[in-house]
Amino acid sequence: MPAHRQAATQRQPSAAPQCPPFRADHVGSLLRPAYLKEAREQAERGAISKEQLRTIEDRAIRDVVKLQEDVGLQSVTDGEFRRAFWHVDFLSGFDGIEWTHGNYAVSFKGADGTVAQTSSMLVVNGKVKRSRPIMIDHFAFLKSAVSRTPKFCIPSPTYMHMRGGRKVVDQTAYPDMAEFWADVVKAYRAEIADLRAAGCTYLQLDDVSFATMCDPSIQSQIAQDGEDPASLAVLYTDIINAITKGRDPSHAVTMHTCRGNAMSMWMAEGGYDPVAEVLFNRADVDGFFLEYDTERAGGFEPLRFVPKGKKIVLGLVSSKTPELETKDNLKRRIEEATKYVALEDLCLSPQCGFASSHHGNKITEEIERRKLALVVEVADEVWGGR
Repeated sequence: MPAHRQAATQRQPSAAPQCPPFRADHVGSLLRPAYLKEAREQAERGAISKEQLRTIEDRAIRDVVKLQEDVGLQSVTDGEFRRAFWHVDFLSGFDGIEWTHGNYAVSFKGADGTVAQTSSMLVVNGKVKRSRPIMIDHFAFLKSAVSRTPKFCIPSPTYMHMRGGRKVVDQTAYPDMAEFWADVVKAYRAEIADLRAAGCTYLQLDDVSFATMCDPSIQSQIAQDGEDPASLAVLYTDIINAITKGRDPSHAVTMHTCRGNAMSMWMAEGGYDPVAEVLFNRADVDGFFLEYDTERAGGFEPLRFVPKGKKIVLGLVSSKTPELETKDNLKRRIEEATKYVALEDLCLSPQCGFASSHHGNKITEEIERRKLALVVEVADEVWGGR
């Protein structure tokens, strides 16, 4: 037995954690099946009704729930199958927030040298209010379809602000940014309260801001927008804490942060060093899902700032590439991380979702299944359970 594998085996805790995040977990979004993509296109053309699309979505969600439960995952999502994008559908559900195209282009890069740009962005053009539930019905259906823990993922509001800073918030609507953030927090807390009432005990905030702010080029852009990256890290953790303040101990909240994920491309590089001390010590969440599948994410050294008892979910399995990771390499990297975080405070997952948008990453559904199964198998062998 390799030395690193023997060490990991010897250090197994006696039992798996009984609350989220689980030893084997995942970020949330999953590849849409071809029949669901076709139905979405038909609905956009008016060839089928919204009700017909919803029926097809229901079928697809039941199928993807079965996939997750069959591979042994304890947390089960709806794959975000009713959404076009991980963040747009939710945030634009609030009054005052609109999806548009602007002058702020973001570049995505692929491993083969491909470069793509998007100018789509979210802007605030009025008072932010939650005049109606946004995705309570999404969660209710998921809960009805699972036999394990239903996990629901929503975007943090910070990325909307990070792309442009004050310029994306209309000054007539909000001459005072403190009022803007207060309205955002109020709207989020109302939605989360209804999610709790519907039975949600595992909520994940997807927040790409912290990881992307570690990239020097993005730091430079933030400065050009008139903001300071270090100050934003503090502000953003304060916003997250305000959103989750006063939650019941039985309601687990985690945060996922990565460097961009769109059709197997990414938008940022750089280790967590610039934000680690603030993020890990200040954010009041139960665990962090961290991207660690490539050298773009840097080393494990920033994990030295993680307080004891805070869970770190190591995103060591790539959702971007079809190559299947080896068990020995995953175990070796878990062992490396124990230099900074105790094994009992670590978990394992893919580095991001498999489909942050309806397009999905450039892998097959079979590869997706095998990667999720690999996460479960390795977790079982390292920790003796999920």
